[in-house]
Amino acid sequence: MVTNLSQLLAIPQEQEPKVSQLISKQLLCCSPDTSVQQAARLMHQHQVSCILITEHHNVLGIWTEADAKRVNCQLTPAYQQPISQLMTTPVIHVDADTPLNQAASLMLQKRIRRLLVVDSEQRPLGILTQSDIVRQQRIEHYLRLRDVGSCISKPPLKIASSTPLSLAVQTMHQHNAEAAIVEFADEIPGIITERDLIKLIAEGSCHSELSDLAQRPVLTVSRDCSLLQAVDILKEKNFRHLAVTDDQQRICGVLSFSDILINVEYAYVEQLKQALQARDQALRTSADYLRLAQKVIDASLDGIMITNVHGIIESVNPSFSQLTGYSAAEALGQTPALLSSGLHNKDFYRSMWLTLTEQGHWQGEIWNKRKNGDIYPQWLSITAIRDEKGETCQFAAIFSDISERKHQEKKIHQLAYLDELTGLANRRLFLDRLKLALANAQRHQHKMAVLFLDLDLFKRINDTLGHQAGDEALTEVARRLTASVRDGESVARLGGDEFTILLPEVDDIASLEVLARRLISQFEKPFRLLQQDFFLTTSIGISVFPADANTTDQLIKHADVAMYQAKAAGRNQYCFYQEHIGQQSHDELKLEQELRLALQQQNMEVWYQPKVDLASGEICSLEALVRWQHYQHGFIAPDRFIPLAEKLGLINLLGDQVLAQVCRDIRDHQLKVPVAVNISAVQLIDPTFNQRLQHHLCQYDISPRCIELELTESCLIPEQAEATFALLTSLRQQGFRISIDDFGTGYSSLSYLRRLPIDCLKIDRSFVDELPENAEDSQIALAIIAMANALGLDVIAEGVEHPRQRDFLLQAGCATGQGYLYAPAMPRAELTALLKC
Repeated sequence: MVTNLSQLLAIPQEQEPKVSQLISKQLLCCSPDTSVQQAARLMHQHQVSCILITEHHNVLGIWTEADAKRVNCQLTPAYQQPISQLMTTPVIHVDADTPLNQAASLMLQKRIRRLLVVDSEQRPLGILTQSDIVRQQRIEHYLRLRDVGSCISKPPLKIASSTPLSLAVQTMHQHNAEAAIVEFADEIPGIITERDLIKLIAEGSCHSELSDLAQRPVLTVSRDCSLLQAVDILKEKNFRHLAVTDDQQRICGVLSFSDILINVEYAYVEQLKQALQARDQALRTSADYLRLAQKVIDASLDGIMITNVHGIIESVNPSFSQLTGYSAAEALGQTPALLSSGLHNKDFYRSMWLTLTEQGHWQGEIWNKRKNGDIYPQWLSITAIRDEKGETCQFAAIFSDISERKHQEKKIHQLAYLDELTGLANRRLFLDRLKLALANAQRHQHKMAVLFLDLDLFKRINDTLGHQAGDEALTEVARRLTASVRDGESVARLGGDEFTILLPEVDDIASLEVLARRLISQFEKPFRLLQQDFFLTTSIGISVFPADANTTDQLIKHADVAMYQAKAAGRNQYCFYQEHIGQQSHDELKLEQELRLALQQQNMEVWYQPKVDLASGEICSLEALVRWQHYQHGFIAPDRFIPLAEKLGLINLLGDQVLAQVCRDIRDHQLKVPVAVNISAVQLIDPTFNQRLQHHLCQYDISPRCIELELTESCLIPEQAEATFALLTSLRQQGFRISIDDFGTGYSSLSYLRRLPIDCLKIDRSFVDELPENAEDSQIALAIIAMANALGLDVIAEGVEHPRQRDFLLQAGCATGQGYLYAPAMPRAELTALLKC
């Protein structure tokens, strides 16, 4: 019986192919002063993975696809630097008659993917790559017996498609990754490889997006697929990378030729069966290859152990000693129980040996113990070796320490389910827990609740103290919230300064109020940030199952609505969800979407209301008023959508559409009287307002004297006094007429008012409605008219609906008015007919 592992793996050296039989004779070369971009173009054009840098027939260095990750893809000048600054030197080479297995071992030892092959006079003949080795037919039997999962030692590098390309390339370089999985929002992954970077550099692009560069959908294979099938797919598709999926079709790794070549030495254990069955006496007696095989085993990074049929250890390699701490002398003659951690019961080992006996092999994860007592995870493969009669005579075990992989898996789990800053559950984990809690509450018919917390005015911390202080505050908030809840209640951070608390079982509403008050009290103690004390408060919204919602989305949404209700009520308090508030928020959101669509499709209309001479009744000017006639809901009042437009930052777009329509109507219908256009405070403080105003006038060839600008009194903000004065002065010098709308309802000071370059004051309709019966309104109207006359300003009254109002205003000295007594606001067609009368 053969007991030396080298004997089992020995293959006669004369059968081993030489590197000269596999090399690509097409050498791609360039000079040292060739630019990086030109070198990349040559590589992309010839579809090769490297280029040699030569001078006077001497090889100075090599530049490969892997080196492309060191180029700063964000700066175009980086593409023009000489290739000599980025090449790798010296170039590792082998002679043309070097056996293939020696070349493969050298690649593994040097951690490189290609070798330069030279002749006897050291002249370059070609390049040998890992792909060449894997594609050659001699190792097919190894590939057939191993699955793809055996080559996957670590999780794939995953990068979000929104990541800047330069950061993605830097991440690949830091992780020494040939390829990375690119995650998209639609959950259809892509892949980016070093070859894609070569193409990017060749095209000279520095503004490409990662999402544009990624190839998708990515080609995948199952981890249970054989390596031979995977290699065949790589050959057929001319790819060098495949994504590997687990049983749930989740991507768990990326397979490359590098991974396959590294694992070929692991496949030697499967060769044991073939070696025992071979009858060729040369296979057993080749001393040279025995030594080579022993070197391969000794150089293996995985531990290898051979036992007899009774489980007595007969041979181990150096990596066995490094991984377990036991020397060969200590291990030989013992059984594998020497390594037992005690974490697995008898049923585990019974199942292992049953599988090994019936199928001839077993592989899986196992926890073993080192000599120093450390317990660690292994990936273990055991193969039964049979003699010529087909009877098991030995067992070969090969194992690796997967502690780092387990650590990475744990880290990935933490990144996926825990908030990195606070250590709390993140949104994904919170939703998982909420689904379970809701299902349990529905099954057992008890109450549960969600609390939604948002820190009040937290943005001030980041803006004044910086984000580091903000992070410290969030961490302390997380600590205080966690200390306030009971076991089984879950605190999560959804993002920013938003937190949630899940109460899987609630006895009564009173207990929720107690908890809410306790949470708010946690903020009474100051937060120590940057050696200073700061106070924070929180607003809390509460939704309860089943009273407020029956789904996870509704529970969160309604708690969020209640939280905003708490903020609207003054902050630093809690509110329970109220259905009418939720409906109001829903209606406002729907109106917001409808408003955006209406502005996008330019569905707003401009109506006109005449301003008349109160004495003669003749039309002296017009006021443009925006109207929204919704196709489904009919007329929507301006006091509903104009404040919403200001809130959403759409008021400038709305104002521009109104002004453009007014200018078009003046031109097309040759309106002979000035038209007043309302301007909001938001429009007025926009630095581009004057420029946009001039653009509309020039576009329709309209004189500024045809336009009157009506400003609300809220435009006259003292903080903007100088800027407002300068703008109004400029507008008036250009020829615009300027009036103050709704005068008497704001807070402009008389000293400020008398400085402004305005032409007219407009009495708000609230002071006109009850004229002349209401004594207070009469006195206010008389005062405004007297003040306007004293300042040399025109005055106009709005909302004139009765003759007695007109008579009072005329007698008081107000010459102009508008209102239903004369005409309501009307569409342009009706106005045209009115003006012709």
